[in-house]
Amino acid sequence: MSAPAIPLRLTAPAPGWTVEADVVVVGSGVAGLTVALRYAELEPSAKVLVVTKDVLSAGSTRWAQGGIAAVLDPRDTPDEHLNDTLLAGVGLCDTRAVRTLVTEGPGALRRLMARGARFDRTPEGELQLTREGGHRRRRIVHAGGDATGAEVQRALVEAARAEQRIEVIEHALVLDLLKDARGRATGVTLHVMGEGARDGVGAVRARAVVLATGGMGQVYAATTNPAVSTGDGVALALRAGAVVRDIEFVQFHPTVLWLGEGSTGQQPLISEAVRGEGAYLVDHEGVRFMQGVHELADLAPRDVVAKAITRRMQETGRDHMYLDGRHFGREKWESRFPTIYAVCREHGIDPATEPIPIAPAAHYASGGVRADLHGRTSIEGLYACGEVACTGVHGANRLASNSLLEGLVFAERIAEDIHAARPTPGEPVEDRAATGLVDPRVRPRIQAHMSTGASVLRSRGSLLATARALRDARWTPVEVAACTEAWEATNLLTVATVLTGAAAARLETRGSHWREDYGTRDDNDWLGHLDVALTEEGPRMTYTPHGDAMPSRLAQELTAAGLDPAEVDALIDRALAEDLQEAGDVTSLATIPAEQVCAGDVVARKDGIVAGLAVAEAVFVRLGAARTDRKAKDGERVRAGDVLMTVEGPVRAMLTAERTALNLLTHLSGVATLTGRWVEAISGTAARVRDSRKTLPGLRALEKYAVRCGGGVNHRMSLSDAALIKDNHVVAAGGVAEAFRAVRERYPDLPIEVEIDRLDQLEAVLDEGAEEILLDNFTIKDTAHAVQVVKNRAKNRVALEASGGLTLESARGVAETGVDYLAVGALTHSAPALDIALDLRG
Repeated sequence: MSAPAIPLRLTAPAPGWTVEADVVVVGSGVAGLTVALRYAELEPSAKVLVVTKDVLSAGSTRWAQGGIAAVLDPRDTPDEHLNDTLLAGVGLCDTRAVRTLVTEGPGALRRLMARGARFDRTPEGELQLTREGGHRRRRIVHAGGDATGAEVQRALVEAARAEQRIEVIEHALVLDLLKDARGRATGVTLHVMGEGARDGVGAVRARAVVLATGGMGQVYAATTNPAVSTGDGVALALRAGAVVRDIEFVQFHPTVLWLGEGSTGQQPLISEAVRGEGAYLVDHEGVRFMQGVHELADLAPRDVVAKAITRRMQETGRDHMYLDGRHFGREKWESRFPTIYAVCREHGIDPATEPIPIAPAAHYASGGVRADLHGRTSIEGLYACGEVACTGVHGANRLASNSLLEGLVFAERIAEDIHAARPTPGEPVEDRAATGLVDPRVRPRIQAHMSTGASVLRSRGSLLATARALRDARWTPVEVAACTEAWEATNLLTVATVLTGAAAARLETRGSHWREDYGTRDDNDWLGHLDVALTEEGPRMTYTPHGDAMPSRLAQELTAAGLDPAEVDALIDRALAEDLQEAGDVTSLATIPAEQVCAGDVVARKDGIVAGLAVAEAVFVRLGAARTDRKAKDGERVRAGDVLMTVEGPVRAMLTAERTALNLLTHLSGVATLTGRWVEAISGTAARVRDSRKTLPGLRALEKYAVRCGGGVNHRMSLSDAALIKDNHVVAAGGVAEAFRAVRERYPDLPIEVEIDRLDQLEAVLDEGAEEILLDNFTIKDTAHAVQVVKNRAKNRVALEASGGLTLESARGVAETGVDYLAVGALTHSAPALDIALDLRG
């Protein structure tokens, strides 16, 4: 006999009371209260009902330590915030949703401050900004050092209590969705725990239902989530027939205070901001194991850090690692991180004198109830916001401190959508779906099995064993009484079953989903989303290709070329957004019939070396090209009149794509062509032409790829790849030898390059053991002399680079001195575009 199916409705008494509202908001965190407050502002006669499982101030928001990410620094840009978010999301972010987040976020944050939220400021009165993992800029605002969530919750609770149009029902567990004959949401049933004006099971009738119930961390044995986070909103949505997306992507916070073997329930969080301020991870021997794992080392995205910690625990046989912030000193711990410091001291740990024991624990659900840019779910009238929702902002892995911002931005959008739509649902109809409950005594078993087989480390065997255990947990030898504990256990089992099924189905490692048996990211088969709906037979799963995804063949080609397809996709998205705005390509829309199709040729107008054909093709494909056929390859020399690629499809789409595709193609081909001229100028010598970091923002990877197409080689990709001591460093350090020693002491394993502009500096640099020396603005005579000195003096291989003042005419003479590289910043900084055009046929 098979196990009973997951119930489509919770067993519960009939509602004993009914209340009506315009909007019912389930949840009282940042998302729920922002919806309520914003709707009350928009609708003078509004009646908003907020139901919350605990008291109004409880929930996950108040536990948020790190802060809120938003572009507030004039040196920061929404595009940089977008890029950081897309990189963390590993190809599965909805770029439109992320752009909405980063562009509307600063305004939403200012409105939160207008509601009374007070954030930490500098002595000059400016907002104090910090940095967290995955962010390349300081853009995190915080309050009370590490008590941001508590301050946000305080401000919103005070504002909600002061708003007469908002009614609050506390200690209320939501049960199921009410729907009318058309399947539209028309309210909820809920159970009020304890005595008061309303108690027991009741019903709320409303024109719109907003789920803002937070996370589902309690599905695991150890979590940062409070006890109320039992996945109630996701479970309700599943029972109602709503689509849940990407639920397998559960983020495990890498630095949770380890309280000893067997500790379960809510565990204290050590904010990512601690690493943002300079703390670092070490093992039991004091080794900094994040070095070399990621370019950002200890500030890498959370999935990278959690995996690295787990790997190190496996390698060493330990059940925890350490976070070392002893160098902060007691004063900084007490002022910047007072909450964390107090919690650590409460558990017998002094972070000022000893490293903090940490281990990953369940933290945040990147997936959830599928919602669009206005928070609408697949059920009309049902909205979802905050951690319960999957808006596409987080992709496969949430970027630190984007969660509170998401709650603010999309909550306001939901309120505005409900206000504009003014829905009018029908009368609720009786739901005849099968009811059921799970024995509440299985809750610890569910949590233990999930932590063992479906947490940071997953495999086919562990997930199948977990799925079997969860099926067994549905059985009960006795009739289960309808009560809070049974409802919560049923919700946990529902969520755990769907999560485990999705994790077993996704045969790759991506973001916070880590499969030991499928250890790599697979864009060919898995660049898409797993959508789940609950039926009478159980969960039904559908694979939906990612909306922003380029064809797998193009993604594979870009990957093989050393480029990240997700970054290229993001670049194309930004370029098209700049071009199209809201109205689109008005000229093409006005002059070209929608049904008109034709073919066109991408043609070289000048001789040169082509680069960026796959990128240009991706633009045409993104806008609807039916067929493309390349006639040339990147790195090939082409002549004026050569056809590089043919494109077929709707004329409107081709002309709309033309400018973006050609902007990229002509620029990259210009870089490759200029590089080719330099390579040709020094052919026959042992020297090689290489680039610098003089690149356009956002185009570094592509421009350096174009240099490779032209026959050159790349220098550093970023400031963290290697140390490069230049003249200003020498001045600041008091000498070239002093600068070299300072870098070697701080970064003992990092390659060190030294730039000198006089021959008399060469001996000192060689004495220090430099591995690469950059000869800046040396004459050919001095360059040749330097080459001889290095040959005579250096015990180990020392590379020499000539830079500054180089021209195509002097290049050969410099190369013949015996230097290894000629560095030419002009390759990417000022290469003229290669003339390439799109010619439509007929």
